[in-house]
Amino acid sequence: MENKGYIHIYTGNGQGKTTAAFGLAVRALGAGKRVYIGQFIKSIKYNETDIENLHSNVKIEQFGRRCFIDGDPTSEDFDAARQGWKKSKHLLHSGQYDLVILDELNIALHYKLLDMQDVIESLQNRRTSTEVIITGRYAPQEIIDIADLVTDMREIKHYYTQGILSRNGFDK
Repeated sequence: MENKGYIHIYTGNGQGKTTAAFGLAVRALGAGKRVYIGQFIKSIKYNETDIENLHSNVKIEQFGRRCFIDGDPTSEDFDAARQGWKKSKHLLHSGQYDLVILDELNIALHYKLLDMQDVIESLQNRRTSTEVIITGRYAPQEIIDIADLVTDMREIKHYYTQGILSRNGFDK
């Protein structure tokens, strides 16, 4: 009998959604699991992506071009997200990875870069043993409804509001 994999959602306006997902990736790697991390929207290699160089059981791919959060996504942004989803969808069904992290998928859905129904059906019909983590602000209610665990990270206070930019090794 296969173990059941659960769907985790890390959302909200607070810091730490991707960090929490990477923390669970480290835990899974420590247990001998295979981990795939698909980063939607992102194209910058932050320090956490170096985990790929530290362990052979993890693969990271980025499906973003630039940050369009303050503007409108272009056709290239749609194409990048669709290519990322095509790859991720295949991996959800393949059994190649024990843990699939879909970093910033909520943002891609919020900006309608992907078809919501296709995402929901693929998550529900994935290989039953595949654990999934979905991160990003603005988690759609439809995704929350099918999740097994939802964490809303709420910002109470952040040093960014005092003019402190991202610090190497801590924020990026």
